[in-house]
Amino acid sequence: MRRPPKPERRTGAPAPFLRLLALGFLLVLGLAARAEAQPVDLALVLAVDVSESVNAERYQLQIEGIARALEQPRLFEAIGAGEHGAIALLVMEWSDRDRQTVTVDWTRITDAASASLVAKRLRRSVRSSDGLTAIGDALFAAQASFGRLPWPAQRRAVDVSGDGMANIGPPPNAARDALVADGITINGLPILSEEPWLEFYYSDYVIGGPGAFIIPAEDYASFAEAMASKLLSEIAGLPPATRLAAGPSPSPGAGEGRLVMRQMQ
Repeated sequence: MRRPPKPERRTGAPAPFLRLLALGFLLVLGLAARAEAQPVDLALVLAVDVSESVNAERYQLQIEGIARALEQPRLFEAIGAGEHGAIALLVMEWSDRDRQTVTVDWTRITDAASASLVAKRLRRSVRSSDGLTAIGDALFAAQASFGRLPWPAQRRAVDVSGDGMANIGPPPNAARDALVADGITINGLPILSEEPWLEFYYSDYVIGGPGAFIIPAEDYASFAEAMASKLLSEIAGLPPATRLAAGPSPSPGAGEGRLVMRQMQ
């Protein structure tokens, strides 16, 4: 008597299922590649001074000033008016030679929701360091961060804010020249509370590139309005107005500050 044939074992998923799985995987990869390829109008590094002269109150005024600037409707209206309707933003704290810390990594901002997300991340950040004032190293660290930028950018810029001259590390003007040669514009936001002549130092040694400008704030009380105006000018790719009256203080009881804006030739 013949035995019935043994049933064949199925050792894997059916071929049609595997084909569908492979097609789905390729589709996901294609969509991801397409998203990464979408350009932004501006890739901007905000380089924030956290050296020894920046005490805890001043640190909070800077962080809150940036967060409030990102929450202003006129900011994402300016973003929406761009060719691609998007910018990429990275926030980096800096002080001593080996102390540059990214607190908010590259984030694509297209609207109020994405801008608000960055503001929330900023408000949760904890001061990363203190130390001497290595502006040159901060510029080189900002330059290196563009190597990780997920999207192609029409323009690249670094926004340096601080309250003192460099006192360690490579000369800022040497770093500036390297960044400008790489096609990166450097703008400055000197805070004049410690060194009233700092805007001229930034003009001579820090800023550079096509359309580079500074917006000096007389003190930390006017930092928020200075940052808001600076971001708007950078997003629009236009020089700022010659003068701007100071806005409200970013912190109750912090006082009022004078804000002057100048474009450097």
